[in-house]
Amino acid sequence: MKKLKLISILSLLLFTSISCSDDDDTSTEVSNPTEITSTVTDGQWIVTLFKENDVVQTSNYSGYSFTFGADGSLSATNGSTTQSGDWSTYTDSGYTKLDMMFTALDGPFEEISEDWRVISRTTTKIELKHVSGGDGSIDYLTFEKD
Repeated sequence: MKKLKLISILSLLLFTSISCSDDDDTSTEVSNPTEITSTVTDGQWIVTLFKENDVVQTSNYSGYSFTFGADGSLSATNGSTTQSGDWSTYTDSGYTKLDMMFTALDGPFEEISEDWRVISRTTTKIELKHVSGGDGSIDYLTFEKD
């Protein structure tokens, strides 16, 4: 009987340690807000991926160059049309966020007006992820230097 209890306790401890292992989604920060700010304000950027609800919609931003002003201003221009907005960076729940808010109330620029979690950053590429608070859907946005 003691062996059965010991085996049960050991099995429970093993199960608990396995189920509490680290998950990639709970990893620590890849950048801090200051690094993101210095990166995005250096030059112009283009969208190389926008994926919403597993549907790639990158073409909605084809031809647009994005400029992140040091004063928090944001613009996307394709030569004939300019979309304006604001941006900021901050830390929330241990994650660095890039918040973008375009003034357009409909269309593709409304879709990227979100608080994006930074998942990777180099001097020429920034990968972002947004988890919807409503339905839990996940969107991805990638900027690369133009």
